[in-house]
Amino acid sequence: MPAQNFQSLMPCFILELLRIDYFPEAVRLICLTHRRQFPIFCRNLRKETAKVNLFTANFNEEKMSDAYPLGIFMICDHDLPLRLQTAQRLGIPTAQILAPPSAERTREKTAELRQSFKAAGIAVTVVFCGFEGESYADIPTVKRTVGLAPAATRAERLAEAKRIAEFAHELGVDAVGMHIGFIPEERSDPEYLPLVEAVRDLCDDCARRGQRLHLETGQETAEVLLRFVDDVKRPNLAVNFDPANMILYGSGEPIAALRLLGGRVRSVHCKDARWASRPGVEWGEETPLGEGQVDIAKFIATLKEIGYRGPLTIEREIAGEQQAKDIEKGVRLLRELISR
Repeated sequence: MPAQNFQSLMPCFILELLRIDYFPEAVRLICLTHRRQFPIFCRNLRKETAKVNLFTANFNEEKMSDAYPLGIFMICDHDLPLRLQTAQRLGIPTAQILAPPSAERTREKTAELRQSFKAAGIAVTVVFCGFEGESYADIPTVKRTVGLAPAATRAERLAEAKRIAEFAHELGVDAVGMHIGFIPEERSDPEYLPLVEAVRDLCDDCARRGQRLHLETGQETAEVLLRFVDDVKRPNLAVNFDPANMILYGSGEPIAALRLLGGRVRSVHCKDARWASRPGVEWGEETPLGEGQVDIAKFIATLKEIGYRGPLTIEREIAGEQQAKDIEKGVRLLRELISR
């Protein structure tokens, strides 16, 4: 290649190499191929340093944003259009949703809902199950009423969870989430194996559609949840990690729990909370993101450390104008932390 052409193409060539992540090896090869032009190469490289640094900074930020798209947890009620507008305004490309009641899951209404998210440019990543009769009034009530753990409602709720999984499939969503309830701490508990079998059944049902089942953290310690996932022995069973729930339920320090669960984590909630004065007996207090005791900066750093790549879904369990303000603040915080 003539020296003049080599000089003129250098800036574009450097940028292209950076784009495809082959910069070090390609520079070595080009220097070997063009020994005579190497001094010219070095001079041009110095001239282009500022441009290249700017490019790589922007490029790396784009790659990190792709690895960690932001999301919002949404309820599909009459305020859904406002929530979609908020997500669009904030540039949020994903959402987790709570499955609407069965009357709102007809084929026609499911198609309408799918079109609403498509028109907004928002991808639904997880559909969460909610069951009639559940109550989060206090921790003892959660233990009695939530998820598949209560034996009296397990069969009925298992059937409903399968219907929700079918609904998620019709929406084009490959993950179903749920609070399973309080998993018995000991394998010897008479309700432990029946709960394992129920989750296996649901995992197998999801697997027929190519779906995963995500169990949300909170009611049990990370050690109990990890053992339970191992005992179910289904490759499509994963964890939706909510760090604030560990604090709200008093079930363990969230960063240590995240490290323990590691590669089992396939989705997350970005939520914050403060410890109760009597953890595990009374509720902790949910807070806006960054104002609680999770340590959101360490949470994001630990997600990177364990190799998690996926949406960061903000969940703020209040309603109204303050919820929107807190979500917007959370978006700014997460974008700053992702770019570090």
